[in-house]
Amino acid sequence: MGSRKYFGTDGIRGKVGESVIHPEFVTKLGWAAGKVLAGQGTNKVLIGKDTRISGYMLESCLEAGLSAAGINIGLLGPMPTPAIAYLTKTFRSEAGIVISASHNPFYDNGIKFFSSNGYKLDDEIELAIEKQMDQPMHCVESNKLGKAYRIEDAAGRYIEFCKGTFPSELNLKSLKIVVDCAHGATYHIAPNVLSELGAEVIEIGTEPDGLNINHQVGATSMKAIRDAVLEHKADLGFALDGDGDRIMMVDHKGNVVDGDQLIYIIARDSLKSGRLNGGVVGTLMSNLGLEIALNKLGVAFVRSKVGDRYVMELLQERGWSIGGENSGHVLNLNVTSTGDGIVAGLQVLTAMLRADMTLHELCQGMDMYPQTLINVRFSEGQDPVEDESVKTAVLEAEDKLGKSGRVLLRKSGTEPLIRVMVEAEKQADSLQWAEHIAEAVRKLCS
Repeated sequence: MGSRKYFGTDGIRGKVGESVIHPEFVTKLGWAAGKVLAGQGTNKVLIGKDTRISGYMLESCLEAGLSAAGINIGLLGPMPTPAIAYLTKTFRSEAGIVISASHNPFYDNGIKFFSSNGYKLDDEIELAIEKQMDQPMHCVESNKLGKAYRIEDAAGRYIEFCKGTFPSELNLKSLKIVVDCAHGATYHIAPNVLSELGAEVIEIGTEPDGLNINHQVGATSMKAIRDAVLEHKADLGFALDGDGDRIMMVDHKGNVVDGDQLIYIIARDSLKSGRLNGGVVGTLMSNLGLEIALNKLGVAFVRSKVGDRYVMELLQERGWSIGGENSGHVLNLNVTSTGDGIVAGLQVLTAMLRADMTLHELCQGMDMYPQTLINVRFSEGQDPVEDESVKTAVLEAEDKLGKSGRVLLRKSGTEPLIRVMVEAEKQADSLQWAEHIAEAVRKLCS
């Protein structure tokens, strides 16, 4: 298989107006995708986006390129990434295109694709699109141009899908829930799902203006929701990211509950109800406490590379259903085909109601090992991971920690960052050795 030129681990992403996230490139990307997908069946592609101001521009560019290739376009407007995956499947479309940079700031954006079955595109199709990008762009005859139309009931369809993943015999009328939508794509979805299931809902992060997505709100900035849960004496809080494929939660005491803990709660509930297929897939970043807690339940645990794409690959390879990342990507293939923050949150609420326990109580079966994560920015062309001084710092940390800790050094798949993670039994050791390695990276990059 050839190497990718444009596609990363989560589609194509960058700063708006530069390199690939540029009108000219995105128009041709739409055309190239249309040429590869043309004639496979319905000749229709759906486009959805988050709430970034650049979404309008990029949507128009994709629409023009696809039309020039003879593909019809269904416009969904602002919709969560998992909603686009679901709707692509239900509308029997060739593909779904998401315009989003997920948890990144508003000045970044990205393009990712879902196949007709609601899963991320196969590598072979991504490579075929890249190959088509190298060809001169041309337009089909006027009578074969693609038409564009708006799908008016997209939000309502997806709200009903989310509610359908929640057991019909249960309701949320006993719960007060704060929901933080990060001023992103779930702003008009998540509050309605929870309130229609009976919850008393307090909304924050539901006033997008094109520039405030993920700004001091959402799954990457938990202070706002912690403060809101404590202020309103809520039972818990949902914090989603800008495109709705990730969730972090807060218990009634204001404690953050991350993706590893959510995966544990969902897997344990699935085990009790006989719905757990095999084991659980985490990543190299998953907390050691998750592995230990699952093993105590007799549940197998394996690690993939970082990225929900790789979690998905391992789940499919093993025929398992549950997996995810500590960042809040949670997959349950028994329920849906991609990471879905709202659906994962509903599964946790299901576990709470079945066990008649608070979120805080549900977390008690798993002891989290202290983790320190430090991000260090590096310049293009550098490879700090392979530098001898950095390797020496890593070996020193591993030698001191022994079997009571882990060190992970990796490049981000979406930003020019080196992620330094150290896990240890004691917080002080985790902090000390993470800073030791990060300083070695900083010296190299300064």
